Amino acid sequence: MATPTPHPSQRPHLAAVVEDHFYAAAGWALARAGWRPRIETYTGYGTPDQVRVLARVLLARPGPAAPNRDALRAGRRGFRHFLTVPAPHRRVRLQVGDHTSVATSDRAGYVDVELPTDAPLPAGWRSAVLTYLDGPDPCPTDAALLILDGHTRFGVISDIDDTTMVTAVPRPLLAAWNTFVRHSSSRRAVPGMPELYRELHQAHPDACFFYLSTGAWNTAGTLRAFLSRHAYPSGPLLLTDWGPTLTGWFRRGPAHKKASLELLMSWFPHVRWVLFGDNGQHDVQIYQEAVRRRPDQVRAVAIRRLTGGQQVLAGNVPDPDAEVEGSDVPQVPTVTGRDGAELGRHLAAVPGVLDG
Repeated sequence: MATPTPHPSQRPHLAAVVEDHFYAAAGWALARAGWRPRIETYTGYGTPDQVRVLARVLLARPGPAAPNRDALRAGRRGFRHFLTVPAPHRRVRLQVGDHTSVATSDRAGYVDVELPTDAPLPAGWRSAVLTYLDGPDPCPTDAALLILDGHTRFGVISDIDDTTMVTAVPRPLLAAWNTFVRHSSSRRAVPGMPELYRELHQAHPDACFFYLSTGAWNTAGTLRAFLSRHAYPSGPLLLTDWGPTLTGWFRRGPAHKKASLELLMSWFPHVRWVLFGDNGQHDVQIYQEAVRRRPDQVRAVAIRRLTGGQQVLAGNVPDPDAEVEGSDVPQVPTVTGRDGAELGRHLAAVPGVLDG
């Protein structure tokens, strides 16, 4: 008789149980104080026939929402973005084009669903309408959607921390200071990167831009304000949850990036991507894996080089003989540089990147 294969435990991780009880108690107290669920939307994306809608149901003070919440959040100290209480297991109606369906927020309040559109949507910026169903005031909310059709051939997938924004994420103590204490509006752009991204957009007017980070969705408004303030091309943010999961204390950042890259490349096989990152964490390895899996969909990889001191503090041992360009797919060039200007000079030599 064969020995049955043991199944993994279905019991949630202790950290998730504690978090759920904490949020339940906080939600009960805030509800008694008059707070009500409100939908916070994020930018989704899709094809003419299928879209991914992203949002979160959070408890909010009574009264109308501020007209420019992103700008208000940009002036807060970092820790205040994490003082949110989700509204789990709430029903939300989603309308995209002619299609209507109902989704339920998860244990952290998130709504992340893929929907058909019934009738094809035109390419460009569109919107979904989300309506909260478990309260007396439905209050429909628009969620932006970037729709790409087969005519889109050029795209950029960019890391955020230390690629577009100087955040010193590889340096643990300074990263904590930047994330939880400093005002969000004090963040600086990596020199030359906004100009490089705008140059790419000018060379490819129909290009799409996606900003992929292991950062928390709590900071989405701040990041949108930062990208807008420095005139980066508009595009969806692809962030992750912050805190315990059903299987561990924290989500795995590299796994989030790998899954997001794979999803984008599978949804948009007609797009050839330029992948931007830095060598302070896992971007090099993640991008090399993507190149090996889908070499025909990557036009180039651009890696911002951090200083040796930053890499030491990140736990990496700098190796001057090690080449970031190491890849077994020679037809996909990899360039490196200290800032946007140096990366731009190298990318100018890659056919089809800056010459349109």
